[in-house]
Amino acid sequence: MVAIVIGTASLILVLSVFNGLEGLVKSLYSSFYPDIKISPVSGKQITLTAEQLERIRSVKGVKAYSLIAEDRALLQNLAYGDDSTDFQSLISLKGVDENYLEVNGILPHIVQGTFDTGTPDEPFLVLGVGIQNAVGVQSDRNVRPLAVYLSRKGEVNVNDPMRSFSSELVNTSGAFRIQQDFDNNYALTNLQFVRNMLAMDEDAYSAVEIAVNPGVDANSVRDQLKSLLGNSYLVQNRYEQNASLYSVMRLEKWFIYAVLSLILVVAAFNMVGALTMLVLEKKHDIQVLHALGASRSFIQRIFLSEGLLLAFIGGGMGMLLAFVIGWMQTEYHLVAMPGSTFMIEYFPVKMMIPDFILVALTVLVIALLASWIPARKAARQQLVLREE
Repeated sequence: MVAIVIGTASLILVLSVFNGLEGLVKSLYSSFYPDIKISPVSGKQITLTAEQLERIRSVKGVKAYSLIAEDRALLQNLAYGDDSTDFQSLISLKGVDENYLEVNGILPHIVQGTFDTGTPDEPFLVLGVGIQNAVGVQSDRNVRPLAVYLSRKGEVNVNDPMRSFSSELVNTSGAFRIQQDFDNNYALTNLQFVRNMLAMDEDAYSAVEIAVNPGVDANSVRDQLKSLLGNSYLVQNRYEQNASLYSVMRLEKWFIYAVLSLILVVAAFNMVGALTMLVLEKKHDIQVLHALGASRSFIQRIFLSEGLLLAFIGGGMGMLLAFVIGWMQTEYHLVAMPGSTFMIEYFPVKMMIPDFILVALTVLVIALLASWIPARKAARQQLVLREE
């Protein structure tokens, strides 16, 4: 019973921690990824006319949309002279319009300066803190502008590769901290500034990011947009934009569930041994019951009931123990998270009813299988009331 208690509590607690970590990661990614994103099926650009944009805006459930121009760029701090190559970073330069904050939750994550992307003639950069450290600046007090290099459309100069790039000097206005994937890769700036550097055609963009109204099903809005735009555009909800991430997280959770279920299997071996010893101890009682008219199935049910009783009590106590520990971790942060990668200092715990049901069914199935062997042995006892 103690083994079942420990196995049940361990399984529920680990699943709850995975739920908490999954919720944390999703909340961080939702701060940067929109509810719905329209992007090209192939290539880097899509073309959307003013009429098409107005039709997107009129779709029921759409709260706001933001136009995006994005490409890989080289960011370099020229203030270090000959050592400038040590203070540079390959980034994703993302040009955003004035509606960006309506579809994105980045504003609470600004840790230095302000969110200001400037104008097409005087743009500003909002850097991830990882990029800020790589180029050696303080975004809210930088004096010397940074050099931004973007590849020219369709131009490759083998003799002088730098002539294949367009470059501009841009100052910084602020920095954000969300998660390393974003902090080390993204810099935000003015939409038209990036479009000019990329020499993008009229009505050409890299993507459109869309926010839906609260309470509206994003999948329904996505389907409406697919019908509106056709197959030439890739329309994805937040899950589809990060399908590989969410799939890996879900796979990890089920893998851990399978591994930790082995603890309950070990507990089942203890149960098999305990019930087998009980069968041997009650050998004469079983024979008396046979003599009184008890059938073999009745004897088998007695020992199956014994195994289920052990599982019921042990599993129930394990669930109660897991609930108490999970509540204490949530309220008092008993177990700290090593390192400072995430924005919290303790392991998050999110207990979910489906996990309790799953673990209860797992304990029940394992207990039935473990009880069946000794119960079957007890039912097959030979009827001998007197031994010489």
